[in-house]
Amino acid sequence: MTSTGKVLLVALGAGLLGAVAGVLMNGPGPLLRSELGQQALQQAMTATAPPTPDGLAVAVRGEPIPPLTLPDLQGEPATLPADYAGRPLLVNFWASWCGPCIEEMPELDRFAATQGANGVQVVGIALDEPDAVRAFLQHTPVDYPILLDVAGPADTGVQLGNARGVLPYTVLVDAQGRLVKQKIGPFEHGEVDGWVGH
Repeated sequence: MTSTGKVLLVALGAGLLGAVAGVLMNGPGPLLRSELGQQALQQAMTATAPPTPDGLAVAVRGEPIPPLTLPDLQGEPATLPADYAGRPLLVNFWASWCGPCIEEMPELDRFAATQGANGVQVVGIALDEPDAVRAFLQHTPVDYPILLDVAGPADTGVQLGNARGVLPYTVLVDAQGRLVKQKIGPFEHGEVDGWVGH
């Protein structure tokens, strides 16, 4: 290796150590809330995830999402994205036992309430037991639709790019049904407005 190559290698190593030290000292918040940080995290999690079941359709950024049919709390089927076509759709995956999910739900409810008839639609998908979801929503109600799914290697979260099954997980689907954004982790107060707008 040439002396220039060694210098570059040392500089690269120092830069990586500096980035890691910055995350450890300042917390991962700002980095992971950025679009670039989210994309890097998404790629890392996908690369280390177990393989998806054979034949499972998994959405890719910029491409249409596969049709997903799930029951609502009354047992009525809803299909994404068809039943919500024509407007952007924010889909949030959560569970009643997930602390960060619970903390962000009022923020998602606030955002949904500001959207009106032509704005972004919000749908929650609970990867949880139906009775636990109903009990949770009795004391923490939201005004956006909640659909039910069972967590597992082929759940709808996996189909929308959450290969590791991390909660909360949110995707933004455009009015044409294409996956345009993914977010691992909860939204802080006011963050969802900017995330959807960029």
